[in-house]
Amino acid sequence: MLEALNLEGKAIIVTGGGTGLGREMALHLAGAGADLALAARRPGPLEAVKAEVEALGRRAMAIPTDITDSAQVNRMVESVLWTFGRVDVLVNNAGQPNEPLKPIWEVSDAEWHAGIDANLTGAFYCARAVAQPMIQREGGRIINVASHFGLRGVRGEYVYAVAKGGMVQLTRTLAASLSREGVTCVTLAPGAFTTEATASLREEMPRNEHVPVGYFGPPDEIGPAVVFLASDASEYMNGEIFPIDGGVLASGVAPTGYAPVRAWNPGNGGV
Repeated sequence: MLEALNLEGKAIIVTGGGTGLGREMALHLAGAGADLALAARRPGPLEAVKAEVEALGRRAMAIPTDITDSAQVNRMVESVLWTFGRVDVLVNNAGQPNEPLKPIWEVSDAEWHAGIDANLTGAFYCARAVAQPMIQREGGRIINVASHFGLRGVRGEYVYAVAKGGMVQLTRTLAASLSREGVTCVTLAPGAFTTEATASLREEMPRNEHVPVGYFGPPDEIGPAVVFLASDASEYMNGEIFPIDGGVLASGVAPTGYAPVRAWNPGNGGV
């Protein structure tokens, strides 16, 4: 069984790999033997994680990339193929945090496009860029990192939740379309973890009411889940959604009655 979790010889792209959960994913994947290509906007964090991966004895690339720009995504994938000769796994992790809750009429065009592009369109660009190289090698895995917010409606959150729901549908469509060509796809749906991106979220949510286990997830717990999903041990899994949220969705509280600690005012769009 443990041999199936060995990622030695695999080349893996992790978008958003310089900080937060992306960093944890990258380090655990490297610890399991994979070579890593790290893609994100800021070069500094990428270079820092690259050094950490290399300290584990694995090869690493740091490729500054704006995933909302398809030309940059294509160049990033071409660079990985040139250096590693293959892409075995794509972890579509890059995105931007939840936006402030507001009535729908206050959501600007710019806010809508920015959130959808960062949290959905970029993942589509990356999947599109790796699909044919994976098919040519008769195998590959795409792991889309969505959110438990993509599995339910959230009051006043019109962009992030919609985009993450789109990620779930992207997974299903990729799984249905590419698996006969050897490329499978799954969704990882994290809940609230203790990262910089969730600082404001953690202030608004009473943790003992919101999360059944009573605490927000330690970032290093996301890594083993991604290793499993990137490995041969999960080969038959295709199109599935894997929440890792401390029981939030399972409890029934979040899907039907959850709202941050703010007064409900129907006359103000429910926010």
